[in-house]
Order: sequence, then C-alpha cells, then structure tokens
Amino acid sequence: MEHRIIGPGPYRATKLWNETIELFRAKMPLRKHRSHFKSYECCFTASEAVDWLHDLLRRSQNFGPEVTRKQTVQLLKKFLKNHVIEDIKGRWGREDFEDNRHLYRFPPSSPLKPYPKRSPYQASVIKFPDWTDQPPGTTQENIPVKPIVMNSESWYKRHSIAIGEVPACRLVYRRQLTEANVEEIWKSMTLSHLQKILELDSLEEVLDTKLVNSKFIIHNVYSVSKQGVVILTDKSKLPHWVLSAMKCLANWPSCSDLKQPMYPGFEKDVFKTIADYYGHLKEPLLTFQLFDAFVSVLGLLQKEKIAIEAFQICCLLLPPENRRKLQLLIRMMAKICLNKEMPPLCDGLGTRTLMVQTFSHCILCSKDEVDLDELLAARLVTFLMDNHQEILQAPSSLQNAIEERVAHLRRVQIKYPGADTDASLSAPSFCRQISPEEFEYQRVCGSQEPLATLLEEIIMDSKLSVKDKKKKMKQFQKSYPEVYQERFPTPESEALVFPEKSKPKPQLLMWALKKPFQPFQRTRSFRM
Repeated sequence: MEHRIIGPGPYRATKLWNETIELFRAKMPLRKHRSHFKSYECCFTASEAVDWLHDLLRRSQNFGPEVTRKQTVQLLKKFLKNHVIEDIKGRWGREDFEDNRHLYRFPPSSPLKPYPKRSPYQASVIKFPDWTDQPPGTTQENIPVKPIVMNSESWYKRHSIAIGEVPACRLVYRRQLTEANVEEIWKSMTLSHLQKILELDSLEEVLDTKLVNSKFIIHNVYSVSKQGVVILTDKSKLPHWVLSAMKCLANWPSCSDLKQPMYPGFEKDVFKTIADYYGHLKEPLLTFQLFDAFVSVLGLLQKEKIAIEAFQICCLLLPPENRRKLQLLIRMMAKICLNKEMPPLCDGLGTRTLMVQTFSHCILCSKDEVDLDELLAARLVTFLMDNHQEILQAPSSLQNAIEERVAHLRRVQIKYPGADTDASLSAPSFCRQISPEEFEYQRVCGSQEPLATLLEEIIMDSKLSVKDKKKKMKQFQKSYPEVYQERFPTPESEALVFPEKSKPKPQLLMWALKKPFQPFQRTRSFRM
C-alpha cells in the first residue's frame, strides 16, 4: 500500500494528512518490546517509526525524495500531539517525540481531520468583459478592420458587392477602454487560464478570486528589469544591507559590495543575517491567501511543463514586493547550491538541504496550523530552485493572448447580419501549431472554394437573363481573375455557358428567282 497521487483541488493538505495517517496505521510494523522489565505487545520504538515513515514519505510522489529525517521527526511530533500515536502509558498531547528507543503505540482510533466547511460552490466560468456601445461623436472614417476567416455564406455576403449587390451591414464600435477595463481583462483571462490548467470546476475551490488584485498582475508583467526581476518605485524594497549580503553569497568569493574585511566563518555570519531577515517576515512570500492555490499546483508535479505554467500564473498574483523578494531569494539559493567554491555553511548538513530547511517556512506556510506545512513547503521550494528561471518569468503565451484581446476590443468592426462575425468575439483560445501543408490546405479551402461556389451559383442561376449573367461574370472575372481562370481555362469552356442558338434560314421568294429588271439599252442597227 503506497501513497496515491493527490491532484489539484480543495483541501489537498488535509487529504494528504488523512491518507498519511491511514497508511501509517495500516502498514507500520508492530511487535513485542520490553522496557523497564515489562513486556508490551503491538508497539514500536520511536526510531522504528522514524525509519518506516521516512521511507514512506521519500517514496511518495506527493512529497518526494527530498524529505529529511528531521522533517519526519517533526511530523511524528504532530502525530503525538494530535493523538495519532501515544506512548505505552497512554500519554499524548505534547510534542516531546524524539528519535530514540522510547515505545509508542496506536490508540484504538486515530482522529482524521474534518474538511473545513465552506459555502457550496457551483461550476463557474470566468466571464470576459465586452464593450460594444458606440461612443458619442464617433465617425466612420479611418476605421481599422481586422481580417477574419469566413465561410461560404459570409464570403457571399462580403463579396457580393463585386456582382452588383450590397447587403445590409453595421459598424460595431468599441467603447474607449479605461484603465479599469484593461485591469479587469487581465484579471479575468489570467484566472480563466489558471482554472483551465488546474482542471477545476471553479477557482473558488482553492482561491478567493475577489481578493486577486489586477494591478499586481500588470505590474509583475511590465515593471521588470532586463533580468526579469520586479522593479519597485516605492520604499518597500529590500534593505540595502540585506541586498548586499545576498549579492555577496550569490557571487562568492567575489564580494565587491561589502567593504568589511572577511574572516574565517564570515560566509556563515552573512548567511545567518539573511536567514534572520526572511525568518522574521510577518507573512510568507507566497502569502496566506494563495496557500491553497500553490499546494493545489503541487499535485501537478508529475506533469512538469504544466506545473511550471501553473506556478508562473500563481506567482503573477503575488504582490510585487513579495515577488521581488522571492525572485532574489530563489536565485541566490540556486547560485549557492551550484557554487563549488562556497565553503560549507552548516556542519553535517548539505548546502541544498540547508537552503530548503532554512527558507521553506518563509516561502510557504498556512495562516491556520496545517500539519504538513514543512513537507509541502520543502517540496515546493525544491521545485522552485530547479526551475526558477522559467517559473519566475511571465508566461509569454498568456501575455500575448491578453494583449491581442485588448487590441481587438479597441477596434471598430464591420459585421453582417446572420454571418459568423455577427456574434461577439469569444475570448481567444490557445492555438496549436500546424504544418505548412495543412496551412496551405486551409488557405485554399478558406478562400478559393467559397468563391468557386459563388461563381457556380451565378452560372446556374436560371432567373438571370443572359445579359445580366454575362455582366456579373465579367465583374467576377475582374475581381477574382485566378478563380475565374481556373473555372474557364479556355475561351471555348466559357463559350459553353452561353451556347449560340441556330438561326433559321430565310425562305426564298419567287421574285428573287426572276432575272432582275434591266434598263433598255439601244443597240447598234445592222442596217447600212
């Protein structure tokens, strides 16, 4: 029996807690032990529990191989506090569990955590704002129109002007977008994409969307340096001494920002200074509000690319101050781990493990006590360190889609009644790449075939007189010579459309057979 993968969704931390307890009770080996000249049945030592649970957590895809023995001991302390286990005398409620030979046992039943009560949610789709009111004083001059793909009926309506018919149409004006309108578009499309990635019926399951600040999203996308780090204009920046200390360790052994002389153990003191600053933050960098969202994304780590994209979007929702601090911290941690010249910062503990254990709690934790905070935070921080260059950048596909949406809403468009374009443009979806052959096929089918169909309709229209039909075909030939040439490659093929009628031979009149009248001519007399 092993951990099943808990995917994205509400109460993921609670589900993991309950499942870990059930596995621990069901599979932990129990046997007879002696203590103080007494024998105790169906129990285990503290060290045996640490060994078995540590192995379970490391093999679980929900936690991963980065789980340390120290974190396992911390979890067992919480098990003892919540009466998941008790000592052989029935005592529990305190976190005095140690990795030693003390004996523990399971109570008759271990309480599982109930799921928090929330107001019932319904499946919801993020709605996109649309503005089609005509502003006063708007003229029809210099109207930019975006090309669109149309079906045969739409082609007929659009191009029937070439054959002498002008269908009714209307101009759809876009109200001038205010700053608030643009912010609403950014927020709605960002949350919609996150909901699509997490495959949730509603984001309310993991996030209070009313608390999402659209200004944060826009600032995190555009107000960045060349390295992609958020730029702040107010006084909420990192203290200069903290930033200098972080640069020193990130660029070790080159510490150009520090003028103090270095001494043995200097790097350890600098690291302690940074750890103390981040450890005293009032709120974790990923905020209490977004805890459930980030924990939910952890259920996607088996699909690395999807998880990276989900983390990208979640990090866009952070306050710019938090995002900047997170970017600088994660980059420093990654550089320290890769720096072979960095002396050990802690005796008996690897650099990577030290980074995760030191900063995981200041990056992710819950406002309410969640017993798996340490394990979930360690899992997330490890993934952030390994993929920080991608995660801490704004997703270009989402940014391009939103910018295109805003540009579209600012255009004035021509729409024909009953045509495909008569419906409001839906929110842009994410496209897939096609081959050049498929593109060429779609291009031909999307333009040539509807025009060829229109030409055939003109040819086969029995209500048109020969004169009108010739007139329309001549206009069509002038507007679309390629299509016309393909239909009528030779003059003979064009002549087949208008076959000449055989003229009846005129009847011969009787008088026409007679010798025509000739005037009298005097002849010379033969008389002498």
